[in-house]
Amino acid sequence: MRFLADESCDFAVVHALRAAGHDVRAVSDMSPGVEDEAVAELARREDRLLLTEDKDFGRLFYAAVGPSTGAILIRFPGNARSSLVQAVLQVVDQRGERLKGCFVVLQPGRLRILEPPLRLQDQGAEEDGTQQP
Repeated sequence: MRFLADESCDFAVVHALRAAGHDVRAVSDMSPGVEDEAVAELARREDRLLLTEDKDFGRLFYAAVGPSTGAILIRFPGNARSSLVQAVLQVVDQRGERLKGCFVVLQPGRLRILEPPLRLQDQGAEEDGTQQP
C-alpha cells in the first residue's frame, strides 16, 4: 500500500511499514513544517493513505470538497507506545485496501473505521439535488 506519514507520525511506524514492503513517504523528509491542508492535498494527489497523530486531519477529512484517500489517526498515549507499531502493522495487514477512503482511528485495543461522508458529487447528483441517470 501507499502511505504518506505526517510529521506527527511516529517514525518507527514509517520504518516498520517500509520494512513490510509498503511505499511510505514521510513529510518530515520532504517538506518539514508544511500546512495540514497541503499534506492532505499531497496524499490525495499521490493516492496515499495518510498516517497521522494530529486530530486536525479529522476536520479536514470531513470538510473536504472532493474525495479523500483516507487517513489513519493514531491515538496512543505514552504508556501504550510500545504496542503502537505492531497495532498499525496488524490493521494494515488485516484490512489493507479496505482502509482506502476511510477515516480510521486506531487506539490501544480499539479500532474505528469511519466511512467517508456522502458528498453531492460522490453521489452523482447535479447541483439541484436531482440524480443523474
